[in-house]
Amino acid sequence: MNRTNGGPDGGGAAAGRDAVVGTGTGAGTGATIGAGAAGRAGGNGATAGVNLLGLRSHNTALVLDLLRTAGAEGISRLELAERTGLTPQAVSKITARLRADGLAADAGRRASTGGKPRTVLRLVPEAGHAVGVHLDRDELRAVLVDLDGTVVGERTAPLDLGAGAEAVLTRVAGAVEGLWGERGGKPRGAPAEPGRPVEPGAPGAPGAPRGGAAVGGRRRLSPLGVGIALPGPLDHARGVLHRVTGFPEWDGFPLRDALARRLGVPVVVDKDTNAAALGLAVGGEGGSFAYLHLGTGLGAGLVIGGSVHRGPRTGAGEFGHQVLQLDGPRCGCGDRGCVEALCLDAVARGETSEAARVLGTGAANLVGLLDIDRVLLGGRIVEAAPETFVRGVREVLEARARRTGDTPVPVRIASGGGEEGRRGSGQLVAEGAAQSVLAPLFGRGDG
Repeated sequence: MNRTNGGPDGGGAAAGRDAVVGTGTGAGTGATIGAGAAGRAGGNGATAGVNLLGLRSHNTALVLDLLRTAGAEGISRLELAERTGLTPQAVSKITARLRADGLAADAGRRASTGGKPRTVLRLVPEAGHAVGVHLDRDELRAVLVDLDGTVVGERTAPLDLGAGAEAVLTRVAGAVEGLWGERGGKPRGAPAEPGRPVEPGAPGAPGAPRGGAAVGGRRRLSPLGVGIALPGPLDHARGVLHRVTGFPEWDGFPLRDALARRLGVPVVVDKDTNAAALGLAVGGEGGSFAYLHLGTGLGAGLVIGGSVHRGPRTGAGEFGHQVLQLDGPRCGCGDRGCVEALCLDAVARGETSEAARVLGTGAANLVGLLDIDRVLLGGRIVEAAPETFVRGVREVLEARARRTGDTPVPVRIASGGGEEGRRGSGQLVAEGAAQSVLAPLFGRGDG
C-alpha cells in the first residue's frame, strides 16, 4: 500500500488547529477540512490520506472518523495507518496532537501477532459538544450532543414561527444557553465578523477542550456550534431564509449571522428535512434514499450516493410543492394542487388513507426521477398513523413497479431520533441539525 506523510508535519495538525469551523464557508457549515477535501471520510469506510500540506486536516478528519467508528474498544495506530494509507509516523503525529487537545485517549492494549501489545486509542466524546435546534412552525426542540452524537441534554417549548424575528431569536438563544448552562458551559466570544471562520483555538473552534476548565468536577463544555433546522425554502450556504411557506415575512432574513452574533458560536442553518437526512446518513442509513417529512408541512431530504443532495442553490427537496392537481386547493406557497396542500387537506377531512395515497403519488414521481433505493417516512402526521402511511405509499410504489417492470422500492418509517426511534422525527431533525456542526470535523463534506 502506498502511504503518504501528509505534509512536513505528517498531516498531524490537530483538529483544534487546522479544522477551522466558521459560520458559513466551506461545505455548508463553514468548516474547512483541508483545502476543499471532497466527499466524506467515513460512513462507508475511510478514504486514502493525502500528502499536501493544505489538506493535512483532511488526514486528521480521517483519523477522527475512524476513532469515532471504533467506539469504546478503540483502534491501534497501526490499524489507523492501514485504513487511511498514511505512514505510521504521520498517524503518530496526528494522534499525539489529538491526545494533547483532549480529543483522543488510550483505550488499553491489544494483543498483536508479534512483539509487544499494541496501544489502542479511542475518541473522547465529551471533548466537544454541539446543539441542534428544530424550529417547527409551532414547536422548538433543542438537543445537546457530544462528539459521538449521543444526546446529553434536551429541551422543548411551544413556538410561533410567525411571532417575528426578535421573539424567535430570543426563544432559540434561551434554549441553547439553557442547555449549555445545565452542563457547566456557556458559549462566549462571538466571531469578529459573521460569515468568517472562527480562529483555531478560539471559543467555538474544535480543539477548545484543551483549555476548558473543570466545573463541579466536570470538564467545561467546548462549544463547537449550533445547527438550526427549519422549514424551507432557504439558502443553506449563506444561512438566509427565503419565503418560508406560510411565513413570507422571513424572506431575506440572515438567520445564521443574527444567531451567530447573539450566541457567539458558529451557526449552521438548513432545512429540517436535510437535517434529518444527514442524521440518518451519519447513523448508518446507506445508499440513496428520500426522507419524506409530513407534519405542519411536507418536504423531502435527499441522500444520493451517501451524501445529502442540496443542489447548486441549496434548494433541492421542495417535494411538497410539486403540483399534482392543477385546479386543486390553494397551497401556502401560493400555488394550487401541491402535494402538501392535498395531503393536509385530506388529513383535515379525516381521510388519512387518501393522504397516504397522495403522498405515495408524489413519492412515485421522486422514485422515477432519481431511482433511489428506498423511501423513509416521518413527521408528526405520519407518526399518528404510521401503518396507514406506510401501506398507502407502498401500494402506490408497487403499482408503479408493476407498470415499469422494476423492483418495488421499499418504504418504512425512518429510524433514529434517540431511544431506538421512539422519540419521533422532531428529535431526529434536532439531532441531525447538531450533526451539521459535527460532520465536517469527521470529514463529511455534506454537513
